[in-house]
Amino acid sequence: MDDAPDMPPSSSVLAMVERLVGFDTTSQRSNLDAIAFLRETLEGMGARCRLTYDDSGRKANLYATLGADDRPGIMLSGHTDVVPVEGQDWSSDPFRLTERDGKYFGRGSADMKSFIALCLALAPEFLARGLATPLHFSFSYDEELGCVGVRRLIADMAGLPIKPKLCIVGEPTGMQVIAGHKGKKSLRCHVHGKESHSALGQGVNAVEAAAEVIAHIKAVQRRIRRDGPFDPAYEPPYTTLHTGTVQGGRALNIVPRDCRFDFEIRALPGHDSDALYQEIRHFAEDQIEPEMKEVDATTGVEFQMMNDTAGFDLPDDHPAVRFVTALTGANQTGRVSFGTEAGLFNEAGVPTVVCGPGFIDQAHRPDEFISADQLVQGEAFLRRLMDHVCR
Repeated sequence: MDDAPDMPPSSSVLAMVERLVGFDTTSQRSNLDAIAFLRETLEGMGARCRLTYDDSGRKANLYATLGADDRPGIMLSGHTDVVPVEGQDWSSDPFRLTERDGKYFGRGSADMKSFIALCLALAPEFLARGLATPLHFSFSYDEELGCVGVRRLIADMAGLPIKPKLCIVGEPTGMQVIAGHKGKKSLRCHVHGKESHSALGQGVNAVEAAAEVIAHIKAVQRRIRRDGPFDPAYEPPYTTLHTGTVQGGRALNIVPRDCRFDFEIRALPGHDSDALYQEIRHFAEDQIEPEMKEVDATTGVEFQMMNDTAGFDLPDDHPAVRFVTALTGANQTGRVSFGTEAGLFNEAGVPTVVCGPGFIDQAHRPDEFISADQLVQGEAFLRRLMDHVCR
């Protein structure tokens, strides 16, 4: 997609990106100020808005509709939260948009406030041209924590009389249509042992038991890497398992009572991640726990599902994929290994693809940025959408 890359982004788009980057919506903070701004802006255009909140009431999702609500519409979706900046060496204030050499720096500029800014900045043009198809906006909280907030938004959408017929999640893809991504299970294993003096040989070592489970997870990964299933559209082209954190033990001369570790399964669409999880559980229950319980019946291994985000894979000839691919002006799609909210929307019955400005490797890092040409391409993309949804 190459739409006059030497042209600067429109002033309305840049002003909106600047405004949204200025809200510190890191996941540990409230996003209510940002949501209030988005709501007021859209309601000022006549949008009908619905809010759903987290349990604390400090975070909210926004679902808004422009145009009639008596027919299926197209939904543009993004998350309002961003990752923290603490410990990162920024060249400028991360919450103040700064331009240098055709790049716009700021936390969330790539992931993914620029897409939200494009939606709001161009919404008046959709209205001026007259919407024949409703336009929906879905803006969520806590995507960075495992697509937490959007689940409540989707549950609320279930009560709507008419679902959107198509959703575009504007994560940074360089304006390439992503028609599939892996799913992700985030899991915690807590091994309960028995503490004793290390010289006595009377305890149940929680760290050693955890290590055996971790080694089994690694063995499962080796098997999958060798035997598949494989899909060359993904990189790596197989399901991955990974242990990320381990905590356990108090002192070298104490047999550790507790050990906790977190691991994940990123499964190819169609590969049964539940079966992999159960295989790991059964190994712990059948191979590790009996030896532990011979020493002390109160010991054992406990698993907790922390997050489960669906993957998806739409064929390239799916109407949603063909429609959005045409909007990009390109004739190619991709698949990725990272997750988005698109899997959950697809699971809820709304055909969804991922396509937005910026690049994922420019996100989550110090001096996160989006380039001017990506904003220009994003504008062109939405104006092509106008040709389809406006009278």
